[in-house]
Amino acid sequence: MSWYYTPKPTVFPAEDFNPSADAAALRKAMKGFGTDEQAIIDILCARCNWQRQAIAEAFKNELGRDLIKDLKSELGGKFEDVILGLMLPPVNYLCKHLHKAMDGIGTNEQALIEILCSQNNEQMHQIAHCYEEMYNRPLAEHVCTETSGDFRRLLTLIITGTRDPPGTVDPDLAIEQAKQMYEAGEGQWGTDESVFTKIMAHSSFDQLEYVFDEYKKLTGRTIEQALKAEVSGDLYNALSAIVECVQMAPHFFAKRLFEAMDGLGTDDTTLIRIIVSRSEIDLQNIKDEFEQMYNKTLMSAVKSETSGDYKKALCALIGDA
Repeated sequence: MSWYYTPKPTVFPAEDFNPSADAAALRKAMKGFGTDEQAIIDILCARCNWQRQAIAEAFKNELGRDLIKDLKSELGGKFEDVILGLMLPPVNYLCKHLHKAMDGIGTNEQALIEILCSQNNEQMHQIAHCYEEMYNRPLAEHVCTETSGDFRRLLTLIITGTRDPPGTVDPDLAIEQAKQMYEAGEGQWGTDESVFTKIMAHSSFDQLEYVFDEYKKLTGRTIEQALKAEVSGDLYNALSAIVECVQMAPHFFAKRLFEAMDGLGTDDTTLIRIIVSRSEIDLQNIKDEFEQMYNKTLMSAVKSETSGDYKKALCALIGDA
């Protein structure tokens, strides 16, 4: 997503892939008394998403059974959450988490920010389309009922997909946008948040990189320093997430993982979501960032926060490379 790194996954398509053999092995692992959890981990955590879909297809066509149903009835707890998460197509998986963040009492704003602010336009279109198919309700409308003010405006702009496509860059406009941001914030009493919101939601990530550079040249302050001084609450968290994803997405996700495990208790939902959803994108980069930032490996942090088959599944996805 950012332009300083080549995305490196930790989960790759298995070579010599045989969906029928995998389906039969999974059936064997769940048949009769007891469950062979290790066999389930060895297969599903070492296949990429399209291969898992092919296994589910073979399971249905050749064995006449529903793999998801069988997994649900055999597994439990957080281990089940990881395995069922792996079985969903990536876009559906993120939609499920968006829905979970807004369903019931209260809203998990951090989850909304993490998922929505890290997407480019095409990804956002896919998510919005899929959400409506899954829940029979437009994502933008659901987000509107759960949020308010400038934060709501920003997320709505992102969801409705008005961001310029990746690679869209206009250096002269960047100078103009940096000026507008300065005038809306530091350059006046009070802050006109709508200017920040509009530029951050509309410009491509490449363009924003130029804007942030120009802002620094113009004001001598980084965009992070400006946001900290001018904006607060959920809007600040969302805008600063966009800044981090523009500059270095793995840094943003490494920080989220650290926060999910820091202090008392573990935010397992976030831990699972990031490891599952980034495993085929840039989890290797996230691991590298994590180690650099916190002087310990992601694997060692996860091992000390989790246990049992849940731990084994996450560690299989993190990989030891």
